[in-house]
Amino acid sequence: MSGEMKLVGLKKVFEKGTPNAKTALDDVSLHVQDGDFITVLGSNGAGKSTLFHAILGKFRLDKGRIILDGEDITRQKDYKRALNIGCLYQNPMRGTAPNMTIEENLALAYTRKARRSFFAVNRRDSAYFRDLLKELDLGLEDRLKTRMGLLSGGQRQAASLLMATIAEPKLLLLDEHTAALDPATAEKVLSLTRRVVEARRLTCLMITHNMRSALEMGSRTIVMDSGRIVLDVSGEERAHMTVQDLMSLFHARSGKEMDNDRMLLW
Repeated sequence: MSGEMKLVGLKKVFEKGTPNAKTALDDVSLHVQDGDFITVLGSNGAGKSTLFHAILGKFRLDKGRIILDGEDITRQKDYKRALNIGCLYQNPMRGTAPNMTIEENLALAYTRKARRSFFAVNRRDSAYFRDLLKELDLGLEDRLKTRMGLLSGGQRQAASLLMATIAEPKLLLLDEHTAALDPATAEKVLSLTRRVVEARRLTCLMITHNMRSALEMGSRTIVMDSGRIVLDVSGEERAHMTVQDLMSLFHARSGKEMDNDRMLLW
C-alpha cells in the first residue's frame, strides 16, 4: 500500500457561466511522494480547502485527474475514498459522534478497515484502543467510556486524530485542525500530529496559517494563491528558509505581498 498521489491539471470553476463565476482551482498539478508530509499555506480564497475537497470527492472536477496509489479515483464516490483517506477538520466537533463514547467512536473509525459491526467491540479491541490513547499522554486511556461531547477541544482533536489514522489510511488530510484551539493546546496537538504521522509513516497534507509551523513541520511546503500552487519548497532550500525568506520568495513568484490578515508569522 502506497500513499503516493498525483494531481494532474485540476480545474474547478464554481457558478460557471454566471457573473459570480469563481475559479477555485486553476490547473493544479502536484506529485505527492509516498511518505511526504506537506504543509499547505495560502490566504483566504487561495484554494487550499477546495483542493482538499477535490481530493475527498466533495464535488466533480471540471478537468483533471486524481491518482492515489496508482488508482484513478477522479470519479470515485466520496464514501469510497474515505476508506483510504483520513481527514481532520478545524472544528473539534466535526467528524465525531458526541453522544457516543471514545471507545465507540474509535471502533466506528476502526471498522472502516475491519468491515464488521462496530457494536462488536471485544476485549482485544478495547485493549488496543487503550494503548493508542495512552500514547497521547492525555490521560484518556482510562476514559474509554466517556462520551466524546464531554472532552475538551484539545482532547477531542487528539482523539479525532486517532480516529482519522486508526484504519491506516493511504493519505491523511489535516484542514487547519489546530486553528480553533488556544495556542498552548494547539502546540500540544501539533506535537502529537508530528509523532503520529512519523510513527505510522503516513503521507500527509496539512493546511495551516502558521508560517513558522509550516516550515518546521513535515518535509515540504507549498503555497497557494488564486487557485494555483505558486511555491513548492523542500530539501535544503526549505531547511534553511526563514519566514521572511518565504514571504520574499512568494512576492518574487506571484508579484504579490503575502496576505497576513490571518497568517501567523511566528
